[in-house]
Amino acid sequence: MRTRVTGWCFVIAAVVLICLFYFYPMIQAFNLSLKSGVGTNLQYVGFENYKRLFTDSNFITAVTNTFIYLIVQVPIMIILALLLSVMLNSDKLRLKGLFRTAIFLPCVTSLVAYSVIFKYLFANDGLVNLLLLRLSIIDRPIGWITDPFWAKVTIILAITWRWTGYNMIFYLSALQNIDRSIYEAATIDGASAFGKFTKITIPLLKPIILFTSIMSTIGTLQLFDEVMNITKGGPGNATMSISQYIYNLSFKYTPDFGYAATVSYAIVVLIVIFSYMQFKVAGDRR
Repeated sequence: MRTRVTGWCFVIAAVVLICLFYFYPMIQAFNLSLKSGVGTNLQYVGFENYKRLFTDSNFITAVTNTFIYLIVQVPIMIILALLLSVMLNSDKLRLKGLFRTAIFLPCVTSLVAYSVIFKYLFANDGLVNLLLLRLSIIDRPIGWITDPFWAKVTIILAITWRWTGYNMIFYLSALQNIDRSIYEAATIDGASAFGKFTKITIPLLKPIILFTSIMSTIGTLQLFDEVMNITKGGPGNATMSISQYIYNLSFKYTPDFGYAATVSYAIVVLIVIFSYMQFKVAGDRR
């Protein structure tokens, strides 16, 4: 009993703070999602807000846009981060520290600052269009910000640029913990570089790949800064994410905090579903 009491004395403060700042707001947010009204004049409406989700065209558009980002960007980023980590882990490569720092550097930049830079780079008269015109790759400026398709491409490029280095660090640290003798034995057995990558590297990195996939999925479903600062959800609602729609419901449109809380819980449900699917695909029974 004394041991148990001593243990609880160490963790009780953390437990109280977690309950106070995590679980209590979650419960209050769910309670808020059962209300509807303008501003703070809210009344209980039960699950009417949840029924409204299925008929809300703006919500459906936001979910569709977010799914496009998720399906296109996350696999590209994971594969690119994995390949970069393998190359930067090679003993034959010189200046590895410089390359690792350069690729990881975007992760420590301000979200707002880099989003604004991307907005100016991909403007109609920005550096990207200017360079493509000078190289005669295009004959007129591309509407990176004003065209629905290219606006999505710009958002995907921005996210990939910033977060690829973040995932690469996880893979790189895991690669450095793999026993070199495994690769040496595979080389003696005549395994090719591609064979070692597919038969040794990927299976041993499976837990890290699962972790980065789930974290990247969660981050994409919560995407806000890039969309808000680069395209503001436009043109129209062509790039609006779910998180931006929550912001619009709370602060841009007529304030409807109850329905905004409902949309936020929709993100929670989507995160749970996609995380479960990824665990199933990875075959992790735990």
